[in-house]
Amino acid sequence: MVAATVAIAALLLALGGELLHRRRVRRLAHLLFGPDARPAGWVAVVPWLRALLHGGLAWGLVTLLMVEPRVHQSDEIPDEEWRHLLLVYDVSPSMHLRDAGPNGNQSRAERAKDLVDSLFARVPIGKFKITVIATYNGAKPVVEDTRDVELVRHVLSQVDMRYAFKTGSTKLFDGIAEAARIAKTWRVRSAMLVIVSDGDTVPASGMPELPPSIGGTLVVGVGDHVSGKFIAGHQSRQDASTLRQVAIRLGGEFHNGNKRQVPSDVLSAASADARKPLIERLTRREYALLAVVLASAALALLPLLLHYFGTRWRPGVPVAVVAA
Repeated sequence: MVAATVAIAALLLALGGELLHRRRVRRLAHLLFGPDARPAGWVAVVPWLRALLHGGLAWGLVTLLMVEPRVHQSDEIPDEEWRHLLLVYDVSPSMHLRDAGPNGNQSRAERAKDLVDSLFARVPIGKFKITVIATYNGAKPVVEDTRDVELVRHVLSQVDMRYAFKTGSTKLFDGIAEAARIAKTWRVRSAMLVIVSDGDTVPASGMPELPPSIGGTLVVGVGDHVSGKFIAGHQSRQDASTLRQVAIRLGGEFHNGNKRQVPSDVLSAASADARKPLIERLTRREYALLAVVLASAALALLPLLLHYFGTRWRPGVPVAVVAA
């Protein structure tokens, strides 16, 4: 209210000044604008525009004087800016079979780590809090909401998490259900769910329902999807068709990452920022800054425009006449 009152007062004061200035200019019109005593057509709007700019500048300055100052720190991100990365990571014994990678000489776990490293390098990981959920015969959160990417890399490469579970079949849906439980209280569409698995022994039913906080889902398969390896009395290979169905039922994307990295368009679709557009997130402080910058720039530019384009009359003798 105070800022609006000051802005109106500044506008009226500027209009009064423009009125006095117009009376003075009228007496010198022939000297300023030539024999017809008339400026360029666009000059008629200058007094009104200049008064509006003074009002806007006054509103912006008073608003900045009254709003709460914002303190910026190099390592501080506002709560509404943080996003979440939920990594459901298959740690079953079949992930240690060596049939993955471009040459087929990596274990599935090693290939999974390479894919996760590539993901970290191609998304703005500094804006994500990372949660890792290990899944085998059940699901266990390993780290929750960490900002330490190196900690996540250490867990994926140096910790054999299968020994934290009882021996049995892989229950991938338990990991998804645990991710849904953790993400239940987060901001709407603020989380990205990434599932890395070979798809071995995934059930056909019992898909958990994801909360509104999960805005994008990416399912990545590892391991040879053709021949596979023998383990625990059965032939284990990447069940690409089942993982694709999981991705479809979760409303996300599937990628066979056994030989190729996740394409950038797929990764962008899964990690897209689903917050409101920037224009809808501007506060009164940002509008005041815009008003101050734009009004100051326009007021500084107007005298130059009036000098060079305010009239077509150019006093003096033409160069051609002087030469003759």
